[in-house]
Amino acid sequence: MRIDVRGQNFDLTPALEAYVERRFLAALGRFGKRVPHLTIRLSDENALKGGVDKHCRVEVTMPRMRSLVVDEQQADLYAAVDFAADRTSRAVAREIGRRRAKRTAAAEVRAAEKTGVGRRAVATVG
Repeated sequence: MRIDVRGQNFDLTPALEAYVERRFLAALGRFGKRVPHLTIRLSDENALKGGVDKHCRVEVTMPRMRSLVVDEQQADLYAAVDFAADRTSRAVAREIGRRRAKRTAAAEVRAAEKTGVGRRAVATVG
């Protein structure tokens, strides 16, 4: 997995960059080669004024699937990274599940057309 970390409106320290890479590798490592590239943009909108203005924007590129974008805003940059990593992990899992469900449904339709037998109905007890 290639992770590209960029900082806007502030200097990106090596410690912060290492933290971001470690956090996203832990959150998305289970997906292996399905997530080959991440672009993470960290920004501080108000700079010295303070407030809830730290952004972490994550763009996930997956082959043969649509790209995902997660945007998180918090008062602390490390908290924004943590929330964004969790949300990105859930979004990738959801997208992979949707892709798997479509493939399964298409395979069932092809099998039904080939054999001439429809899909089995689920019996309910009641």
